[in-house]
Amino acid sequence: MSSVLVVGSVAYDTVETARSRKDDLLGGSATYFSTAASFFAPVHVVAVVGEDFRDEELQFLRSRQVDFSGLQRQAGQTFRWGGRYSADFLQRETLYTHLNVFEQFKPEIPATLQATPYVFLANIGPELQLNVLSQMQRPRFVAMDTMNFWIARTPVTVRQVLSQVDGLIINDEEARMLTTEPNLIRAMRLIRRLGPRVLVVKKGEHGAILLLDDDFFYLPAYPVENLVDPTGAGDAFAGGFMGYLAQADKIDELTFRNALVFASAVGSLCVEGFGVSRLQAATREEVLQRYHTFQKLTHFELTE
Repeated sequence: MSSVLVVGSVAYDTVETARSRKDDLLGGSATYFSTAASFFAPVHVVAVVGEDFRDEELQFLRSRQVDFSGLQRQAGQTFRWGGRYSADFLQRETLYTHLNVFEQFKPEIPATLQATPYVFLANIGPELQLNVLSQMQRPRFVAMDTMNFWIARTPVTVRQVLSQVDGLIINDEEARMLTTEPNLIRAMRLIRRLGPRVLVVKKGEHGAILLLDDDFFYLPAYPVENLVDPTGAGDAFAGGFMGYLAQADKIDELTFRNALVFASAVGSLCVEGFGVSRLQAATREEVLQRYHTFQKLTHFELTE
């Protein structure tokens, strides 16, 4: 088993749905990622928080082998985001985004973490992602996330990062935007030419697609009956994917396919509670149970 390093955000979120509202939930890409990845392997977090941050909220993660030696503390307020979901959860309205200390975030990778073999560049500016890569000592596998804001604003820099990573985990809208190709399969092949050997495209309730070299693998979404809060599901998905890779410590087709299944299993747990509450309460046995359910959902035998 190896460990995984994530560089991203630790934040406080306020989430409104048709049924409820929760204020100042522990959130941020690095938080969701590390909570999910901790089911599989030790995790190192590099992020920044303000002087208002409640450190005791991270204790459950520390108990799961999540290391916060790379967490910076600065004068000011912690990154805050607020959002409202429609009744069917298909639409999300951002109510506010207060970057606060995150606006001036400059990732500093501690010397003890620079040789971490698995690295995930969460949704931060591409120039910061390049800076992180310059501090690392030849990791075995690096994956990244990005979003429409960076694709539209700094497309050249985003492509520069893509040329230096092994994997990309994005959603279908971002894949089409990155290539200006409406057909998703063709868009995925075009992205592969930009550098990453491994591409995962998330399609929400319609599952996820893995492209490894020239081979596709499709997985449907887990049938969730109690959808509570979709916030952070994509980051939890990435955490499950990278956490399993670090646990298996292998770079081959079977490992990537299994990583996609575990990523989907963890992501399905995430949406069943507000913030990271469901992932915090979940057990590894529940994750494995959903992994085996996926086997049943997708298994069939050839007939004549």
